[in-house]
Order: sequence, then C-alpha cells, then structure tokens
Amino acid sequence: MSKTDDIGERFAPALLDWYAKHGRHDLPWTRSRSPYHVWLSEIMLQQTQVSTVLGYFSRFISALPTVQALADAPEDQVLGLWTGLGYYSRARNLHKAAKRCVEIHGGAIPDNFAALIALPGIGRSTAGAILSQAFNQPFPILDGNVKRVLTRVIGERDWPGKPAVEKRLWSLAETLMPASDVADYTQAIMDLGATLCTRSKPRCVACPLNELCVAHETGNTGNIPARKPKKPVPERRCAVVWLQDSDGAHFLKKRPETGIWGSLWSLPQFDDVADANAWLAEQGIQEARELPAFRHVFTHFKLEITPVHAVVTRKPQRVREDLPSTWADADTLSTLGMPAPIRKLLETDR
Repeated sequence: MSKTDDIGERFAPALLDWYAKHGRHDLPWTRSRSPYHVWLSEIMLQQTQVSTVLGYFSRFISALPTVQALADAPEDQVLGLWTGLGYYSRARNLHKAAKRCVEIHGGAIPDNFAALIALPGIGRSTAGAILSQAFNQPFPILDGNVKRVLTRVIGERDWPGKPAVEKRLWSLAETLMPASDVADYTQAIMDLGATLCTRSKPRCVACPLNELCVAHETGNTGNIPARKPKKPVPERRCAVVWLQDSDGAHFLKKRPETGIWGSLWSLPQFDDVADANAWLAEQGIQEARELPAFRHVFTHFKLEITPVHAVVTRKPQRVREDLPSTWADADTLSTLGMPAPIRKLLETDR
C-alpha cells in the first residue's frame, strides 16, 4: 500500500474521531448549521480569527436575522455592523448576494454549487463549506487552515498559493472527502488547523494525524507550508480633515464604492496637509491644527495618516456642496459604516 493510499484510508476516520471528542461544537454556526449562519460565518472568517468573529457574528445575526432582512437593510447598516472586521468588500458582496438570493432564489440560499459560486463573494471553497456544512453534500474546502493541514500531511514544500500546488491540494481534498458525516468532517479539518496544526508551535503530539504526517515525521512543521514570497511593502501618506461644529458633530464624506474603505463614511482625504489646508481655506476656515500622524496597515501597503483638526461655530454652507456628505453626531456615528482607524480617531478626546 502506498503512502497516499494509507492517508486516504485513515485520514477521515481519524479526523472525525478526534472531532467528536475535541472539536468546537459550541460555535453559533456549528450549533445551528443553517445555510445563512454558515454562509455568514464563512465570509466573516476570511482573514479573521474565530475569537474576533464571535462578537460580530452575534450582533449581525441579532440585527439582520434572515437573508431577507439582510437584503432589505440599508448598505450603511450592513457596513456599520461590519466596522472593525476590515476587508469591507466582503460586507458589500454579502449584501449584494443577499439581494440576489431574494431576487432569484426566493430568499433562500441555493443548495447547488453552480448557483452558489454565481453569487458575489462566494468562491469554490466558500461554496464547498456551505454545501458540506449546511446541506451535508460532499464538497471539499481549501481555506488557509486546510491548506496548512494538507501541505504538512503530504510534505508539500512549495508555497500553497502557487497554481500548480493549489491544484494538487484541491485534488487531494476531493480524494480525502468522506461520503458521509461531511458536515462534521469539514468543521473538523478547519478546527484541526485552527487549534492544533497552527502556523507556529503546532501541537503535533495531540494531533490525530501525526502518524500520517510527513512534516511531523521529518521534523519540518516549521518550514511547511512555505511562506508566500515577500515583496517590499509600499508606504503611502495622506491627510484627512477632521471638521467639527460647536455641538461636536463631525463632517463625513462617503468613500467611492471601489478602492480602500469602499462605501464607508470617512473624513475628507487629501494627498497632503497643504491640500487639506487649501480645501479648508476654500470653505472660509482659517484656524486648523495639524495633529500627530498615525499609521494604518493594509494587506498590500502601509498608510500614514495626518489629521488636520478644526472646530467651527457653524457649519460652512460650501461644504454641503461636496456630496455625498453628512454631519454626524456621536449617536449617528455608531450606526454608520466607518474605517476602524477613523472611528478611533473621532473617539479620542481633543
């Protein structure tokens, strides 16, 4: 019997037995396994840890308990519930997909692969997670946790993001998928990657797959999976105008749908402080002060933000011409979708 055949026979039974005893059965989406809950959790968990997602998931479901409620909700509400999770295109696509489910599927989440991947924000792995966990259909997944588990088990030394490697991993994931108990199996392999087969300091002694794992056998868990080849992280700079009236309301502009912080409410942004001051001067505002710059790190670049703060006794009329814009008091701020670093800035005491 080859090593691959041995893995195929023992992998799923060992994983399912471990999950029955040690898996995370108390997660909100594992308790209900409703299609909506599974879908929402999968989108939230992209690039985000479970510990962070739990609070957001609970608040989101409380506010928008059904696909219909999500479809009917204003975009600002959806983005407001998402504020702090980052990667806001996920929320915008979630909203668009809910509308599509209402328009095309009668408010239901489809139970077939082709219809799922046709929805905004749902790719092959997310579709597989929904089908396996919510509908108990044998479709594999290949998220970051699963890639780590599989590359270590077979001793794959190349970066798993390479197309050829990813193709091999998809083939292996399909081969290992059991014919039954697929909902538990899918959650089990994600749980294993999240709790035992972690990026650093994996707990191989407790792993149910350690006898099958090439990386463990050869002492290479620290090198597998290979890290993505590093590229220099570019740095950018900008200035934002933090304009308040005498009552403490903040002037906000809505960001374009595309680009960073798409469709979120934020402060007017400029290339530099000089441009920010020039814009203020056009509004008849002369007294403003430059605040210390702070840095925000995105996936592909770092942004240094310099706030320029001004308080006015009454709202300048010319500002209103620059639409879409609004003056938001403290109560309104909590309902709007905003970039987390901008919300944090507005909550500081100046």
